[in-house]
Amino acid sequence: MEMEIKDQIKEAIDDIRPYLQSHNGDVEFVSFEDGIVNVKLQGACHGCAGATMTLKNGIQRVLQEAFGEDTVKSVEAV
Repeated sequence: MEMEIKDQIKEAIDDIRPYLQSHNGDVEFVSFEDGIVNVKLQGACHGCAGATMTLKNGIQRVLQEAFGEDTVKSVEAV
């Protein structure tokens, strides 16, 4: 079951990527463990002052809406 959720999270992140890419950024799935999704911000997103807002109000919100806050507790940049 864990692998299925990882695959679904990867697909959801792939759906988000075009928005980030349109702003010269990108996001890469790294891992999912104990409700924490680890991602790597790339391009303009890496080191951007708004990266935390993108991470929490964008990626995390979308994933929590899709999978529930019990499944996706947090999204963290690594």
